[in-house]
Amino acid sequence: RKMERRKPKAVFMAFGTKGDVYPLAVSFSPFLLLSTLFPKLISVAQHRNRIRAIAAAFARDQKQYDVMLITHSAHESLSTHLAEKHVQYCPVSSPPVLCADQNNDTEGKAESSFFLQKKKVTRDLRQECYALIERIFGDGPGLDGDLIVINFFALEGWSLAESFCVRCIVAAPYVVPYSAPATFESQFQIELPLLYKYLIDAPSGKVCWKDVIHWMWPLFTENWGSWRNDVLHLSPCPFTDPVTGIPTWHDRPQSPLVMYGFSKEVVECPEYWPSKVLVCGFWFLPIEWQFTCKKCRKISLHDSSDDLCPSHLELQNFIKTTPIFIGLSSIGSMGFLKNPYAFICVLQTVLSTTNYRFILFTARYEPLESIVRTIAAEASFEQKKWSDDCVPLCNGRLLCFSGSVPYGWLFPKCAAVIHHGGSGTTAAALQAGTPQVVCPFILDQFYWAERMHWLGVSPEPLSRNHLLPDKNDNTSIHEAARVLSLAIHDALSSTVKARAAEIAERILLEKLVKDDDKLYGVNIVIVIVFHNVVAVQWEADYKECNSAKRSSKVFYYITYDNVVIVDEAGYNSCRAPKGSITYRSGNDHIALARGPNYFICTNQDHCSLNGMKIAVNAI
Repeated sequence: RKMERRKPKAVFMAFGTKGDVYPLAVSFSPFLLLSTLFPKLISVAQHRNRIRAIAAAFARDQKQYDVMLITHSAHESLSTHLAEKHVQYCPVSSPPVLCADQNNDTEGKAESSFFLQKKKVTRDLRQECYALIERIFGDGPGLDGDLIVINFFALEGWSLAESFCVRCIVAAPYVVPYSAPATFESQFQIELPLLYKYLIDAPSGKVCWKDVIHWMWPLFTENWGSWRNDVLHLSPCPFTDPVTGIPTWHDRPQSPLVMYGFSKEVVECPEYWPSKVLVCGFWFLPIEWQFTCKKCRKISLHDSSDDLCPSHLELQNFIKTTPIFIGLSSIGSMGFLKNPYAFICVLQTVLSTTNYRFILFTARYEPLESIVRTIAAEASFEQKKWSDDCVPLCNGRLLCFSGSVPYGWLFPKCAAVIHHGGSGTTAAALQAGTPQVVCPFILDQFYWAERMHWLGVSPEPLSRNHLLPDKNDNTSIHEAARVLSLAIHDALSSTVKARAAEIAERILLEKLVKDDDKLYGVNIVIVIVFHNVVAVQWEADYKECNSAKRSSKVFYYITYDNVVIVDEAGYNSCRAPKGSITYRSGNDHIALARGPNYFICTNQDHCSLNGMKIAVNAI
């Protein structure tokens, strides 16, 4: 007989590259806790105007849940870290990315073969996901707290959640990386008029057209409809009856919670987004997850110094020279780095005409590392006692590193960051206040590249041929080097440096995933600022958590006693002496305007709240 379980289950499904998966794996408590608090938060907002700002600090204890992560077997390195957090790692065999260039097709039918391969990989992935979810949730009656958290590359989870009657939440470190076709809405109206009316006329808080157009629209395509119908025995279209095909007027589900791991100081959040989109601030990996060297990792955990291990002494000395970082993460494995030799030649040419120094992260992409080793073997540069993962080129001015160190540790020591526009690299550079040069290749990378330029922390985005030329002839190499040199020159201007430092200050206290392992239990601070009042509604939540035998000593909630509402004199008091102000409203002026403008007071021992300094101006 199946035993009745007492703890709800939380399944995280995240597919894609490390940048797509790791942010969901770093800390599970934010999702689990907010999934409980968010309905109450929304109900408050409906009566008190909309939420204006949320600042939260999360711990990493999810003892109330059995937690699993379903992701690619290629991310197996996560399993050790997850086990330390009592999270079960459930791998699937599909690759994180599938590239036509990697397909060994000898008949000249690469495109056809690629789509056949993609179809098979998709079919196998869905089959594995179904088997895993059935094993997890098919063992008896479900609990109210059961949930599935998915990223935008794991839409299988939405239909599987529906099939097993489990709540589904979406979480991603970037805005939706795809948009509905221009004709989607008009075609939807023609083909599904009743369902369109069902969504347009949805009551507040229920799933509506905004949800569909924001992120759900792929679920209404044939690609998902046939799988839903043939395998899961659901209706081809969500929110319709599987027998009649008409909308489920009698059963309107709640609008799904969508959690974004970026800062409102960086990304605009328009009014037309669904009401249950929650912008949480950037999600950062724990430092210990980012060292490939176990000795360096151990030092970072037990030593307050900023040192690496003795084996990486020369790496540390090189970083002290304030080099320019270059890293393309998974771009090589995705098939975009077709000519590694030309790439290295571009960097060598830039170095021959400047006094820069580069540190290149090779991301363990074998074709690139092979070229690096070949060039190094042909050079006459005198080798120092470099570790095996460090290869110096260009008389020691270009250091190629096949390992990994935390970006949060490295980027503040760099003059600039040249990268592909991945959400994690972008966030780390913003946090460090380091100027950027962005060369996007795919999906959300183009958004981040344009956004960084718009914010003033980087020059115009590079075209890929100006960093990774396909040909290694002199003309292509010198043109790419010329454009790259100009971009670096612009990034190192005083204007861009100042702007990068300003943005870093603004997002300083939005860091949700803390690197401090001393945090324990639940430590959450939420401030809600409305037009005419600072409203705090968390005492009930505190009592609820306390009654569940959670320690009251580590569950903090805001009261009127520890939120300071200031006038101009109070503002000046926060600012002096030697105090600094981190604006959270995006405004750089002192004027105490009517509305939700507020700021963080960083003056020591002033406006203190459990280590955070908060001052709110409201009328």
